[in-house]
Amino acid sequence: MSLTFDSNHWALILGGSSGFGLATAQKLAQHGMNVAIIHRDRKGAMGAIEPKFEALRRAGVGFLSLNLDALSTEGRQTSLDALATAMKGTGKVRLLMHSIAFGNLKPIAAPKGTPDVSTTLLAEKLGLDRTVLADAIRGAFSTGKADALAGLLDVPVSDSDAVLEEEDFARTVHSMGTSLVTWTQDVLARKLFAEDARVIGMTSEGNEIAWRGYAAVAAAKVALESVSRALAVELGPYGIRSNIVQAGVTDTPALRLIPGADRMKADARAKNPLGRLTLPSDVADFISLLCTDEARWVNGALLVCDGGERIAG
Repeated sequence: MSLTFDSNHWALILGGSSGFGLATAQKLAQHGMNVAIIHRDRKGAMGAIEPKFEALRRAGVGFLSLNLDALSTEGRQTSLDALATAMKGTGKVRLLMHSIAFGNLKPIAAPKGTPDVSTTLLAEKLGLDRTVLADAIRGAFSTGKADALAGLLDVPVSDSDAVLEEEDFARTVHSMGTSLVTWTQDVLARKLFAEDARVIGMTSEGNEIAWRGYAAVAAAKVALESVSRALAVELGPYGIRSNIVQAGVTDTPALRLIPGADRMKADARAKNPLGRLTLPSDVADFISLLCTDEARWVNGALLVCDGGERIAG
């Protein structure tokens, strides 16, 4: 199996300035695939992002980056116009990767914030004020060396009374779910796909497990999985394989926005058979394998890349 890709092949990555998207761009560029990254970042964030893009430019492959709204019709058309120009009539999209992390993390209902009973009882037994003990637990846990204390942390309580509304769901499901279809349709209509192409979306364990504040994103992920299966069936005749990759808990900018993310990371480290969190590079390595000729028969699947985290008790 070769990890030297065709010099005319491109990876079109939606949401590639950090996390899984950036790691995949780096991996594929390392092995000769041209890369186009569509992202949306504030001007102040570009100081940290631009050096990583510059490293991709130096990789000796074609590179295109566009900082715009990938979810708007104008942004999508501008991106595909620029990509077509960069490909110079000979390039083709081998991979369309959907890694957009633009979702609403409001809860369905404001948490009651009831103090954990075990912490209260422990404070009484030790003759300590509960607040003092809770602060000590939080401080020890924050060192990253006391994951076993995760269960004693108080449930995060937001200062905001905002809860999910219908528009929050609609925007999140579109941005992190069904927008994959529109992008795929437009790339297909422009005849930019390679004869043997891959469409890959990213999901998480939140597709089955209810995390507080994750309801809208979870709905989007399930929608993404559903449309990926539809793409696999309906676009198979065009040579397009569509799959979903479910990564384990990974310390990415998107994860850090989820309420209680530190507890999620601690739980994942504790139960993963390999004793650590999933890394963006782990997932990028796997996606690069899916882009090889030898992976052509994988279609319509949900593929777990988490070191065994999901199956561990």
